[in-house]
Amino acid sequence: MTQTPTAPNGTPGEARAHFAVPAKHPMVTVLGSGDSLLRVIEQAFPRADIHVRGNQVSAVGDAVEVALIQRLFDEMMLVLRTGQPMTEDAVERSIAMLKASENGEGADETPAEVLTQNILSSRGRTIRPKTLNQKRYVDAIDKHTIVFGIGPAGTGKTYLAMAKAVQALQSKQVTRIILTRPAVEAGERLGFLPGTLYEKIDPYLRPLYDALHDMLDPDSIPKLMASGTIEVAPLAYMRGRTLNDAFIILDEAQNTNPEQMKMFLTRLGFDSKIVITGDVTQIDLPNGTKSGLRQVQDILDGVDDVHFSRLTSHDVVRHKLVGRIVDAYEKYDSANEQRTGRNGK
Repeated sequence: MTQTPTAPNGTPGEARAHFAVPAKHPMVTVLGSGDSLLRVIEQAFPRADIHVRGNQVSAVGDAVEVALIQRLFDEMMLVLRTGQPMTEDAVERSIAMLKASENGEGADETPAEVLTQNILSSRGRTIRPKTLNQKRYVDAIDKHTIVFGIGPAGTGKTYLAMAKAVQALQSKQVTRIILTRPAVEAGERLGFLPGTLYEKIDPYLRPLYDALHDMLDPDSIPKLMASGTIEVAPLAYMRGRTLNDAFIILDEAQNTNPEQMKMFLTRLGFDSKIVITGDVTQIDLPNGTKSGLRQVQDILDGVDDVHFSRLTSHDVVRHKLVGRIVDAYEKYDSANEQRTGRNGK
C-alpha cells in the first residue's frame, strides 16, 4: 500500500492521505460486503472523510485521525496477507488498539500481531486472541509457571487457557491436562441435587467439556479421558496429590476459599504449568466466606514466576452488549460502595 500524507490547501490541523490497495486483495476484502467495514471506519473517525475509487482510497480531515486511518489500513493489509479475513469486530478492535496507542496506553504490539497470533487450529477454525490484553495473557502463559487470568465473563479467560493446554499436549510439552473447578455456584449445594455423585458434579464441569469439544475431535475425548490424558474433576479431588508434567487449569477460582486456593497451588509438581481463572465480581460463596482468589492477589503479588493478567469489559468477545452490561454493573457497584461509605454502614 502506498501512502502520501499532505496538508490540503495548507489548512492547519488537516491532512490528506492516499492509499493504493494491492490488486491481489479484492476491494470487498478491504471494505467489507456492502461496504460494512468502511462504515465502521467512517463512524470511528468522524473528523475525516474517506473516499474510494477503484483500488484507490483517500482520507482528508483532522490530521490525527488521518494518521490513524493510515495506520489502520496498513494493519488491515498485514492481516489480509496472512489469508485471514477482516471482520467488523476485527476492524473495531484494531481501531481501539490504535487509539489506545495514540493516547500512550498501548505497547509494542500492533493490531496485526494480536489478530494473527494463532494458538490452535481445529476442524477448520482457528483459536487466537482478539484483544491486546488477551494476547498478553496468552504470552504470559508461555512465559510463567503460574498465571492468574482475572476478569469478567466473556473475556476468554478459560477458553484461551484451554486452547493453550491442548496446544501444550499436542506439542508434547506436557503429558496430561487437568481441568478443575469448585462445585459451588449460585447457592446450590451438591447434597440437595438429585442423582449420583457424578451426576451431581457434571453440571459444574459442563462448561469445561463444552470447550474441549470445540478444540478436539469429540470422538477422541472419551479415549483421552479414559487413559487419564485429560482429567476433568472437582477441586476437592486435587487434595493430597502432586501433579507432575501436567497443564492444570482451575476455573471459577473466585469460588475457592483461602484454604482451597493454598491447597491447589501446592499441588504444583515438576514440569507443570498452572492457569487459574476467575471473576472476583461473581463470588457465589456463602456470606462471610473469603474468596481465595481475592486474597491470593495480595499474597503472591511480586512472587517470581507468578503472573496476574487482568482483563476488562474491553476484552469481552461475546455480544457487544455484554461489555456494556459489565460496565453498567461496575458503575452501579462503585456508586453503591460510595453511598455506603458516606452513610457509615
